[in-house]
Amino acid sequence: MVWDFEKESEGWIMDLRLKGKRCLVTGAASGIGLATAKMLIAEGCHVVLWDRNEEVLEVAARLRAGTQVANTESANTGWKVDIRGETVDVADERQVQQAGKSLHERWDAVEHLVHCAAVGSRRFGFPFTNLKPEDWVLPMHVNVMGMVYVAHAIAPRMMAAKTGTMVFVGSVAGQIGSQTDPPYSASKAATINFSQCLAKDLAPYAVRVNTVCPGMVQTNLSRNVWESWCETVPHAERISYEQWAQSKIDSVVPLKRWQTSEDVAAMIVFLSSDRAAQVTGQTINVDGGYVMHW
Repeated sequence: MVWDFEKESEGWIMDLRLKGKRCLVTGAASGIGLATAKMLIAEGCHVVLWDRNEEVLEVAARLRAGTQVANTESANTGWKVDIRGETVDVADERQVQQAGKSLHERWDAVEHLVHCAAVGSRRFGFPFTNLKPEDWVLPMHVNVMGMVYVAHAIAPRMMAAKTGTMVFVGSVAGQIGSQTDPPYSASKAATINFSQCLAKDLAPYAVRVNTVCPGMVQTNLSRNVWESWCETVPHAERISYEQWAQSKIDSVVPLKRWQTSEDVAAMIVFLSSDRAAQVTGQTINVDGGYVMHW
């Protein structure tokens, strides 16, 4: 009996079916946010990039230029994605509401939200008494209230449309009580918990909500942790960022390698797609085995 590949493999190909979907990515000027925006664009999505860094405007312009070239050379000639960058500080409720209103005037509704914007305390927090109470204010406000502001701005239209996904970027630090930066760790625990609350609230409206937790990723955030650690040890005991990070990876990551922004983005894009239609309220780690649950 000859296997008819074309007939019997129908539906097996991992088509994410995201072409033409409208997406908002926060913290999109660099790191995981930018990697996610690029992957969504590659899937044919329209993407708006929010970041408090004004470089997001130039980033969006570069993505538009690159996409136009790709469209010209591909078989999908004529298909153009809408890519826009906007300077938005997610910790400023008024800015978020205004940007959300502008976004909905343009698109009516966003079908996929990816929230990556976050900050650390920029202090090495072991033991926690190295910190002052005021060191908690910025990460808790940006990471927790920023998430709340964005959810309030985006969720109502998704609920009205009875469709949509939200993916919030957490951290394994939010699951293990990381002593490196307690304010950041606590804020990411809140991210996970609020995502679960949202998943329950929005399920009746067919809106799915999940959290993706990176492990050891080379971003500005991880470099800031190293810099703050250096300030706590004598100069003679300091080591390079690469040495410091590799020692952590060797000791806590079973796969013994960095996770990349693209590794995390791939999981985010999958969770945003119909291929994850039965996945909501979940916390999924992309961490090389750093945190294992049973």
